[in-house]
Amino acid sequence: MKLSKSKYCNAFQCMKILWLMEYKPEEKEEIENDSVLKNGTEVGEVAKALFGDYIDIPYQDLKEMIKLTKEAINNNDKCNIAEASFSYQDNFCSVDILKKNRNHYEIYEVKSSTSIKEIYKEDISYQYYILTNLGYHVDKACLVHINREYKKQGPLELDKLFQIEDLTSIAKEKKKDVERKIKEINQYMEKEEEKDIVGKQCFDPYPCPFFSYCTKELDSPNVFDLVGLNINQKLKYYREGITSFKDLLKEDISDKVKEQIDYEINEKEDKFEKEAMKEFMNTLSYPLYFLDFETYQQTIPQYDGIHPYDQIPFQYSLHYIEKENEEVKHKEFLAAPGIDPREDLAKALIKDIPEDVCVLAYNMGFEKKVIQTLAEQYPSLSKHLLNIRDNIKDLMVPFHNRTYYTKGMRGKYSIKYVLPALFPEDPSLNYHNLEEIHNGGEAMSAFASMHKRSTEEQQSLRKNLLKYCELDTYAMVKIYQKIIEKIKE
Repeated sequence: MKLSKSKYCNAFQCMKILWLMEYKPEEKEEIENDSVLKNGTEVGEVAKALFGDYIDIPYQDLKEMIKLTKEAINNNDKCNIAEASFSYQDNFCSVDILKKNRNHYEIYEVKSSTSIKEIYKEDISYQYYILTNLGYHVDKACLVHINREYKKQGPLELDKLFQIEDLTSIAKEKKKDVERKIKEINQYMEKEEEKDIVGKQCFDPYPCPFFSYCTKELDSPNVFDLVGLNINQKLKYYREGITSFKDLLKEDISDKVKEQIDYEINEKEDKFEKEAMKEFMNTLSYPLYFLDFETYQQTIPQYDGIHPYDQIPFQYSLHYIEKENEEVKHKEFLAAPGIDPREDLAKALIKDIPEDVCVLAYNMGFEKKVIQTLAEQYPSLSKHLLNIRDNIKDLMVPFHNRTYYTKGMRGKYSIKYVLPALFPEDPSLNYHNLEEIHNGGEAMSAFASMHKRSTEEQQSLRKNLLKYCELDTYAMVKIYQKIIEKIKE
């Protein structure tokens, strides 16, 4: 098996991943990790300059990359090489940053994470194994990761943005383990028949793209579809052969979990606790504003006052009803791409939402945090912003508490499950019918890259971002009105 460090890490998680990639690639499911990949690429590019000038080995044919790396090493006593590439007995790796000081070398593996994960240790140990077996004297094997506490003020400071963790002793200790693992991988890949393996490795350190394939023989729904059981509990039932909802209903599990099972295997009427819902609705008052933000994150902060992975609001939608039985009105804001959106958004928000009015959000902790952060960043606007924050109510509460529950919610209470459960036949409330932007992840990625697009593409993205965010607050209005209807029944 010709291994790369990514394949080695896949096999370290589960060798069947590698086997299926080789023999049954068509069974692989797409997992939403586009933003993770983009973050990793961006961080890798910025980190290349961490130690100053560097020689960059461009991605191309592996043999050519190895050749260019050897030339850089042979022609320089001291240098930094980005994507330095090596191969030992069909085991290939590209080192993110290789520091050479005469005959001594240092390995730096760059990650967009803010902490050390166990899989990173395996990644670095694999690289250390290859280089030392090729005869290179490796003094250090280090992980470079993002410092979450870094706050940008002025020019970007790479030495503060990145943290360096020395994992040399771990890489040395694991050298024999790596050799043994490579042999195991090669032996496993020679098997003609796959082996059934379902366990914690299906979820850790990354979700497995073959999980549906490996569990295709289970009933649908099954234990892995339950909300309210942790993965260890689910795997325990799986190992005991208790996977169907009917069998699980006999087990000693929480009432909420039993309720999900009961609703999904039986034709039960919707649960609506009228008195509790009346009590919740009595906490709301007109004028009533329905608010939803869209945010994105910058792994490499571009604006002052931003930490890596801070939620940066760039858009909001606002439906509002001024008096009972009056028409629903709408306002919205979407920032221009490529500039800091926060101040313009904050000013628009206090213009669109008066003080001392009732504001309704879905999962209000998020909206409150966004407004709190804006208030801290812009003191002159803080009084009005904090007034909005302090008057937010949460439409999620009755669904989280299961005061209102239906089979279609499948144990969950996010708006993406509640909305289709309450309005299964309404195409105007179906996120799948939107163009280009269907969820928060797509909205985040679209805005983050919007400034790099053509004028025509920007116009299309802008239109579709506005439609998506508008549906979020329109959905809240429809849910609110549905509750009123149910109370009146």
